[in-house]
Amino acid sequence: MSTAHDTVTSAPPDTPVPDRPRGPSMRSIFSDGLWSQNMVFTQMLALCPLLAVTGTATNGLGMGLATTAVLVCSNTAVALIRNWVSPSVRIPVFIVLIATLVTLVDMSLNAWLHDLYKVLGLFIALIVCNCGILGRAEAFASRHPVGAAAADGLAMGLGFTVALVVLGATREILGSGTLFASASLLLGEQFHFMEMTLIPEYKGFLLMILPPGGFLALGFLMAAQRAWESHRSRMAARQGNAVGAGI
Repeated sequence: MSTAHDTVTSAPPDTPVPDRPRGPSMRSIFSDGLWSQNMVFTQMLALCPLLAVTGTATNGLGMGLATTAVLVCSNTAVALIRNWVSPSVRIPVFIVLIATLVTLVDMSLNAWLHDLYKVLGLFIALIVCNCGILGRAEAFASRHPVGAAAADGLAMGLGFTVALVVLGATREILGSGTLFASASLLLGEQFHFMEMTLIPEYKGFLLMILPPGGFLALGFLMAAQRAWESHRSRMAARQGNAVGAGI
């Protein structure tokens, strides 16, 4: 006489096991970080340091790389501890973790890149308040394995760095006619090759170096991104209509 236990355990051994849902691909992670979910141009986060330090492309590059380091390390750490942190205290834990990493970056810049540290100043410490870092820790790193979380931090950091460098380069070129000015002083002698004078004997456009110029440049860059996305959507719609008509 068979028992209930026998009935349960007598399932055929070749019963297919449903596939586990796969996480996002590396291509989609980097596409989101660099373009479609860019921290600046799409999500409009971290605008305070963005507008404050992007008077030159060099400052934007330094701030972007510092933020990228914090993003990669925080996402990796959150993914490692996600199964041991209670949901009720996860936000305070994430904030303490991010603050620790920012302190380490701040001390490292002060020790090895002191000239850049003097320029960026308070805004390095304010990385702790960057909503993008805490947002990626909560929305992505706490829900995905270490590899995907680290890749997401790198992609978001590179997207943020590109935004800072593009905005800084725009303001620097229009404001003083140079590009990556003082890179050798702020980043080290090995970056001397980046320093360029694009418009010789340029008198300068002071407004672009001041904070109002940052708002103007950011607005035009965001408008350009929106226009490009709208153009791509129209082209995709036309191609779809053409394919449908051909069928």
